[in-house]
Amino acid sequence: MPTIIFPGYYSSLEKIADFVKKEAQESGLSRAQIFAVENAVDEACSNIIEHAYGGEGIGDIHCTAIWDQKEFTIILEDHGRSFDPEKVPDPDLKAPLRDRKPHGLGYYMMRQWMDEVKFDFHDNRNRLTLVKFKG
Repeated sequence: MPTIIFPGYYSSLEKIADFVKKEAQESGLSRAQIFAVENAVDEACSNIIEHAYGGEGIGDIHCTAIWDQKEFTIILEDHGRSFDPEKVPDPDLKAPLRDRKPHGLGYYMMRQWMDEVKFDFHDNRNRLTLVKFKG
């Protein structure tokens, strides 16, 4: 169960992706599953930097990979502002592009790419758990 701490900079996203890809390959995920996990983690980490921390260099991102025969899990932790997914409305995908909000697709896309997406906040720490089922 390796955990690596990355500085909260957009330049860290490539290193985070390398870590996630390596762990996902070792776990036995398919290429399509790895692609989905990489995209979800990239979106989540970008959101941590932008929304939880409010900018680069304010805090770290703790990234843990766990897997077994049934699933691959990435846990992302930060010390930024808390996030309540219940307050995020689903995007209106039928609205014309010109009428859509410039943000708001990230959480929706994470839920599309992953089989489980769980948030919790305790002890001044956000924890995002992303699960991809194998098979």
